[in-house]
Amino acid sequence: MNADDTGSAPAAGDEWVWAPARTLTGLVQRGRGLGALRAGEDRAAVAALVSDAVANDRRWDAVDDRSLYLARLAVDCGLPATTFTPQLASDAYSCARAAEVLRLLALPDTADAREARDALRAYIRNGEHWVDVLESVAEVWPPSWWDDLADVARARLTGTDSPLWHAAPWPRWGITRPGARPPRPPGLAERAMSTGALLALLADPGASTQPKVNALRALSARPPDPALIPLVPSLGTEDDRWSLVGLRQAVLRLGALAVPAARAWASGPRTWRADLGLDVLAAHGEHRDLPLLVDELTALWDRRQWCGPHSLAEGLARFGPEAAEAAPVLRRLWALTPHSYERPAYLKALAVIAPEPPEGARGPDGPVGLALALTESLWDCETPARLLACGSAPDLPIVRARLVTLRDDPMEEAGVRAAARARLAEFPL
Repeated sequence: MNADDTGSAPAAGDEWVWAPARTLTGLVQRGRGLGALRAGEDRAAVAALVSDAVANDRRWDAVDDRSLYLARLAVDCGLPATTFTPQLASDAYSCARAAEVLRLLALPDTADAREARDALRAYIRNGEHWVDVLESVAEVWPPSWWDDLADVARARLTGTDSPLWHAAPWPRWGITRPGARPPRPPGLAERAMSTGALLALLADPGASTQPKVNALRALSARPPDPALIPLVPSLGTEDDRWSLVGLRQAVLRLGALAVPAARAWASGPRTWRADLGLDVLAAHGEHRDLPLLVDELTALWDRRQWCGPHSLAEGLARFGPEAAEAAPVLRRLWALTPHSYERPAYLKALAVIAPEPPEGARGPDGPVGLALALTESLWDCETPARLLACGSAPDLPIVRARLVTLRDDPMEEAGVRAAARARLAEFPL
């Protein structure tokens, strides 16, 4: 799958590809707000894109959010809930994608919403992946819509089911794992050790991986100790492809103490050590580290490495306008990335680094200014982008109208609805 600014031609066998980011198809594929704004240009094409995205997971990464974006487009394009209900009978992953959209389509007070609700409730009574669907709807529906299914759930549960016992609806119903005992917290032995003993464990080349992971977790709950720093290069997985779980958090907690070593790691071979060093410099580095951070962001863009630039963007934002050299790359990443999860970080960084582009600057969709980016982000697929836009989009008629929609939309996240309400309260009557 190609996801650069030009798209790519279909490969042999009609392999699915990312469309160019400037096209309506490419915008919708990426979950961009501009795609939703332009959906009226070709509702039939957008409806087909929505159906395809629900039937086939087209996201760049599993953390990318699409369900609300797709549900809204389905409503805008006149797609009824019955478009997605047959997919509930598919495999577990396909069923889950359909359920995530249908549970939102069920929220408005419409006849189509009631059909979506009835279809999901019927599936919980008789469907194969009913546990996943029940937990999914319990996340967003009021309890009155699913409380009466408790007896159905008790009757259907078997030893092969694997509910998330801590999540709704199980605690509310008093249903627990048969014969369950309170889980034993991991790493109890390491928690009882002194800091010196934990560091000695980490330094022991003969110690196995899990005790070291437990030791890192225990250290993360204690005051930072710079004695960890010289041990860092040795704390990788057995194949040395990754750092041990918990190491990044433990090192970042060291703050400025880790910066000198981080400079050495970041300038070394491109391994996890260099990545960790860049993370430390992004979070705690000084002005002298700016060129390296900008160069690395540019290198990630040149490689079209969509996973990871957001941490550099967050770090560059600390420097404000001093990091203005990074603004062109941040604009390209914001406009073109298929990894929508990272897009809000680019927008937030631009807001403090370069509130407006140089005169005449243009992107794949025309003039690129922060005001335009914030305005379209009110339609973005990612919740953090909509939250940022609620608070910072310019006072324009289209913005006020969208804020009213977000405030009143039962499908919207509660935090975004509250942010829209608060912003509207700032405007004069």
